[in-house]
Amino acid sequence: MDLSQLPDLRAGVELRNIADGAIVAGRVDTEGAILVRRGEEFFAVGAECTHYHGALAAGLAVGDTVRCPLHHACFDLRSGAALRAPALDPIACWRVERVGGKVFVRERKPEPKASGRPTGGAVPASVTIIGGGAAGLAAADRLRREGYPGGITMISADASPPYDRPNLSKDFLMGTAPAEWMPLRSADDYSARKIELLLNSRVRSLDLKQRNVQLESGRKVAFDALLLATGAEPVRLDIPTTGGARLLYLRSFADSQVIVAAAESAKRAVVLGASFIGLEVAASLRHRGIDVHVVGLEHTLFERVLGVKLGMLVREVHESHGVTFHLGTSIAKVDGGRVTLKDGSSIEADFVVVGVGVRPAIALAEQAGLAIDRGVRVNEYLETSATGIFAAGDIARWPDPHTGERIRVEHWVVAERQGQVAALNILGIRQVFDAVPFFWSQHYDMTINYVGHAESWDAIDIDGSLNSHDCAVTYRRDGRIMAVASISRDLQSLEAERDLEQTRVSS
Repeated sequence: MDLSQLPDLRAGVELRNIADGAIVAGRVDTEGAILVRRGEEFFAVGAECTHYHGALAAGLAVGDTVRCPLHHACFDLRSGAALRAPALDPIACWRVERVGGKVFVRERKPEPKASGRPTGGAVPASVTIIGGGAAGLAAADRLRREGYPGGITMISADASPPYDRPNLSKDFLMGTAPAEWMPLRSADDYSARKIELLLNSRVRSLDLKQRNVQLESGRKVAFDALLLATGAEPVRLDIPTTGGARLLYLRSFADSQVIVAAAESAKRAVVLGASFIGLEVAASLRHRGIDVHVVGLEHTLFERVLGVKLGMLVREVHESHGVTFHLGTSIAKVDGGRVTLKDGSSIEADFVVVGVGVRPAIALAEQAGLAIDRGVRVNEYLETSATGIFAAGDIARWPDPHTGERIRVEHWVVAERQGQVAALNILGIRQVFDAVPFFWSQHYDMTINYVGHAESWDAIDIDGSLNSHDCAVTYRRDGRIMAVASISRDLQSLEAERDLEQTRVSS
């Protein structure tokens, strides 16, 4: 958008032109900005989300916050602070003055500083984070933003610093996002913020009594508070391979780079697993011009997650882009470039990508004696059965106030938000984790946004047109809305999230 065509908010905006709750797009000098009205208060903040540059003018104002329409990041209208992931960095914020019948944007406010909120007890002298993914980085980031002065050590088995994991199956694999875009923070940022990042480091054991972590390298890392954010590991299948056959998995940045390298000289590929990740890989490989076959045990895509009709739409979209499906079967063996299926048919392929799901990496928590419940059991503050030990991300099973159930969710944004809340609770602030789960999945030019959590439902309502890729699909159980999936309805998705946040069910 040409900023010069937008109103300069310094020149003033007539009050009568700003409805309560409205978001007005404009500029402050040469910088994009939005003006938001909440009752008789007015706020001016930057126009773009700091995650993927979503236009906040198309977002939603909720209380003293504004939310991004792309991936539901949340910002404080009073300070510009990034309150909830996936955005970690603040947006610009200006002082607003009301004069007569107009409001004027004045000087820029300084970036938000540490909150200085009182804690509920002694602040730990050091914090150790096991895991270098979404939850781990978000926790370290929030600790420093809260002004935590103690030592922070992040232990990661990965070879790369924390990176944008959703992009591994999307733009990076597609070839439209360069490698330098992938790190979430620069190497200098960790040193500047005094976060010790230990890469290629695996934990051998965890001693809760002595409060230390034993690494395979022999080093011991002591801690006062600990966050377990070990994530999940790909399910690996025992598929017979001969003749130099290539079975590739996608979990890490290095995995994605291997698939990219294989794709550069390939003409045909098989994706085993019609999961969200599997189909995003299929879409990315098709973008590269590779002939793609998807093999899956299910007969209808995403029937248990999205329902029959939306699952059929996803299949139709992929077939319209040239993907061939082989459903109700799996791979029996791979011999060189020939993939033999269990139904007896065969497919020629230069490589196979396996994406049949993940398992939570809970072995360390089990060894340490923490309570396990198909994941690491945590309370509403994300604290485990051991005092001062927290868990977040793919491993955490928490009491969800919106469903009244204990749930475990493998979503990137959920992991980040849990890391942020765990950080606050490590500092003794005692904040309940009550965020509504959110994820998005990209299939060519169709993106599905999903808010809520519906492990089961007894009714599905479809508003709009599936065929036109303009719809909202509502999942209900006993008359209550459990989740909403939407396509091309970003604002409605934000409104659904807001409404679900008001729902509380006794567990």
